Amino acid sequence: MSDRRVWWAGPLESVALLTVVRVPAAAATSTRGVLPWAPLVGLALGGAAAGVGVLGAQLVSPLAGAVAALTVLAALTRALHLDGLADTADGLGPLRGRERALQVMHQGDVGPFGVVTLVLTLLLQAAAGAALLDRDGGWLALWTAVVVARLAMARTGLPGTPTAEGSSLGRAVAGTVSRSWLAGWVVLTLAGAAAAGWLDGDPAAAAVLAGAAAAGLLAAEAVRARASARLGGVTGDVMGAMGETAATVVLLVAAACARIG
Repeated sequence: MSDRRVWWAGPLESVALLTVVRVPAAAATSTRGVLPWAPLVGLALGGAAAGVGVLGAQLVSPLAGAVAALTVLAALTRALHLDGLADTADGLGPLRGRERALQVMHQGDVGPFGVVTLVLTLLLQAAAGAALLDRDGGWLALWTAVVVARLAMARTGLPGTPTAEGSSLGRAVAGTVSRSWLAGWVVLTLAGAAAAGWLDGDPAAAAVLAGAAAAGLLAAEAVRARASARLGGVTGDVMGAMGETAATVVLLVAAACARIG
């Protein structure tokens, strides 16, 4: 491969897997760049969702804006992470052995645990999003939540992170994210969230956004730990569940802080 391939292959590989955007076939021949560049993809997706959310809030209502934002995210990502959340809930919810849990997660249908988890998560996201879009600058939390979700997923690519048996995606992206690279993204995300709040004219919002982002990452880590203990490691579905969990917690913490403040 030429040197030119080095700098643009990774981002395009991430776009190819994590969104519906078409990229040249020659530009996405592996999965090496999927997780390292996932936060960058989140930045673009978050901007689109926040823009639609603000427009919907202005034209109809904050709730309509929040639902529209979630709809755009689902459409742009093929609802990939929502599907992962539902499958992970089915695998982790009932009391069953590891092999059976993985088998259930690999099936195409969604069970009761998955349905309930999916519905409640979307309701929480919509409710928190509506509360945020009802306030000046609330769209920043929505944008931050989408970026943090992809950052949480990128964490699974660290060297030494166990992969569940039979997870082709988990094996493909294992060890593709260096600790220094992830640390850089964490610093950029937290600093960016704080800076966005500060530039919006509300110094308190800077702390809220940074704190909400940190809470989202911790929640996703809890999901990863639980999945690793139950399944023996992460899978593509677990990555999606981590992302949705992180986004939901960011929105809830930001909305709660906005209401208290």
